[in-house]
Amino acid sequence: MAWVKWVWLATMKIGDDTRTTATATTYDHDDHADHGDHDTARITNADLPLAERDSAHLPGHWLLARIGKRVLRPGGLKLSLSMLAHARLSGCDVVEFAPGLGRTAAEIVKAQPKSYVGVDRDPQAKAIVQKVVASMSGRCINADAAATGLAGACADVVVCEAMLTMQTERGKDAIVSEAARLLRSGGRYAIHELGLRPDELPEDKKTEISRDLARAIKVNARPLTVAEWKTLLEHHGFEVVWSGTAPMALLDMQRNLADEGINGALRILRNIVRDKGVRQRVLTMKRTFNKYADELCGVSLIARKR
Repeated sequence: MAWVKWVWLATMKIGDDTRTTATATTYDHDDHADHGDHDTARITNADLPLAERDSAHLPGHWLLARIGKRVLRPGGLKLSLSMLAHARLSGCDVVEFAPGLGRTAAEIVKAQPKSYVGVDRDPQAKAIVQKVVASMSGRCINADAAATGLAGACADVVVCEAMLTMQTERGKDAIVSEAARLLRSGGRYAIHELGLRPDELPEDKKTEISRDLARAIKVNARPLTVAEWKTLLEHHGFEVVWSGTAPMALLDMQRNLADEGINGALRILRNIVRDKGVRQRVLTMKRTFNKYADELCGVSLIARKR
């Protein structure tokens, strides 16, 4: 394990030194992830959304997916699994907003829900998730999470990870409102998002962090404090019944070993080393995450519909 740590740290220090490696445009996807038997380990670049876009302009989460990262959650796999366990999915009708690569969908399937419906705007993401949930006759539809077109009161649990953070205040309200509409009375809304701390963080610091994140990941991220996430949910008729936090360590070696396994972590490293443009983007993201390590965290909450 020590040698993996050394390679990871060395790679993250390569920086812009073009003498160490030649640029490549193909990526390793053949190694199977060490966690689970879901189909996300077999995704190729052509399967991914925005496959035609160059690495310099690709949203950060799809860039990381391109190089083989499969757990794209700010608090990591452990926080996601804890959230799903507290959401009590067995025998329930489950709707998941923006399932992306289907990593969480695979865990939902393992919990043996009564039904699963994924809602994603991207046709390629829909195709990926459809394969993941096919074993239980689950389905994924192309729709906006703010207006799914699904019948009201059709779900016992709605799951939403790493999506609300990217929305404006109005967008957050619209999506949480739609989750409330879909849930039956007493239903549970489970979210896993990027958080800010402490709750008393000054507004100018929040603005600075959002600005720097947007520059690094090419997405307008608008994280909230834990208290603000709770207030958002309560405003839409929910009662928060569980919460958890974890360090925002998306690009740290230990987190990637835990989330992706040794083979997955090495796959990511190989792809970073082989492509200078990707390496520059990843290093920029990592520097930004490190700069705000004290203020950023992964936060998960489960809220019951009153």
